[in-house]
Amino acid sequence: MPPMAANDRTAVIIDVLRDAFAPLMRADPAAFRAKYRTMARDPHAFYRGTACLFYNDVTSETDDWSRHGAERIWIHGDLHVENFGTYLNSDGRLVFDINDFDEAYLGRFTWDLQRFAASLALVAWQKALPEDAIRKLISRYARSYLSQVNHYVASDSDDDFEITLDTAHGPVLVALEEARSMRRADLLDDMTVMQKGIRTFADSASTRRLPREERTAVVAAFHDYLGTIPQSKRFDRELFYELRDVVGKSGFGIGSAGLPAYNVLLEGYSQALDNDVVLSMKQANIPAVSRFVDTAVVDAYFDHEGHRTSVSQRALQVHTDPLLGHTEVGGVGYVVAEVSPYEVDLDWEEINEPADMRAVVELLGRATAKIHCASDEDSEQDLIDFQVEEAIAASLEGRRNDYVAWLGDWGIAYAEQVRQDHALFVDAFREGRVGIAAT
Repeated sequence: MPPMAANDRTAVIIDVLRDAFAPLMRADPAAFRAKYRTMARDPHAFYRGTACLFYNDVTSETDDWSRHGAERIWIHGDLHVENFGTYLNSDGRLVFDINDFDEAYLGRFTWDLQRFAASLALVAWQKALPEDAIRKLISRYARSYLSQVNHYVASDSDDDFEITLDTAHGPVLVALEEARSMRRADLLDDMTVMQKGIRTFADSASTRRLPREERTAVVAAFHDYLGTIPQSKRFDRELFYELRDVVGKSGFGIGSAGLPAYNVLLEGYSQALDNDVVLSMKQANIPAVSRFVDTAVVDAYFDHEGHRTSVSQRALQVHTDPLLGHTEVGGVGYVVAEVSPYEVDLDWEEINEPADMRAVVELLGRATAKIHCASDEDSEQDLIDFQVEEAIAASLEGRRNDYVAWLGDWGIAYAEQVRQDHALFVDAFREGRVGIAAT
């Protein structure tokens, strides 16, 4: 990025945030005040909440790395270091992988790698690692990614790589072992109470009971959602999908502030009370990258953002949640997925030594290549109808070392920009200039 005076850059930050979030700010000022306070905490928290600013910047840059179709593939859209964790896949195996596909869209393959590289540089800077060590971490991540792309080019199968209890090591294995020790009953006991022999949602500060008209609309949306589950992932026991309770939900993370949501309680795998299932039905957001690229083809392809989110996730993730789907409430798109008791995010607070970080980013590089090059068997999208791994390999043929070096330089430089932006944002927030008052 060319140098910019502080006042000019502050104006860019304010304009981009207002353009992205103004409707949600008006809908829920308290949620956005909390979001912005979290973003003010440190540069990486700010970075997590400003994917829109990232795409404002990278879409204005010349990109000579993405060619042969690799300039338009399915990308995660918000690939920072904290968007990795465990889940129970549709084959019943605990897997460590990328999560949170709310920002998924079509774009250049390198945008995911750039977003991750800057995130890694920010976290490593907060751990006081020297620049040379940070550069080596980004290089390790990029080379691992490219090695896995090579594997997909040479392999006839796209689903033969998974980070599991058998293949993981270090902090990633710790996360998987923690997930294995978790129980569905504990999640249910935390979220529900027993009434007349059945579970219902417990009243809490983050839930609300729905008035009759709203509840009727949500129940109808739930039944519409059932039709979006691929046939191969449907449970053959219809009792599984019997609705027990529904509540409004608030209190999501940085990326979902201000978005309406509901929790739905289902009968589950059997009438045993510890087999009930909780679904999240969350209004899907407009992905950040879509504000800065031509969206005509995607807009015509999808019914709404919930549809886009669920289809995108199947395009990016092998063996997706069998309950993943979409629906509409009041003409607005919602994405539906299980609130899983087996989700554990990678804890970077406990990853401090360069050797441990190198081991982790090597796995994360392979996981990134997996989402770009492999997809769920029920992914029916045809927006991308070529072998992504071949496009990426062709794009970087004969210049992989150059790309790895460039990504390290870019990640470190952009992390420095983010640290400056964070300070400018905090000042603007304190002064009430970001569209919402700090108090």
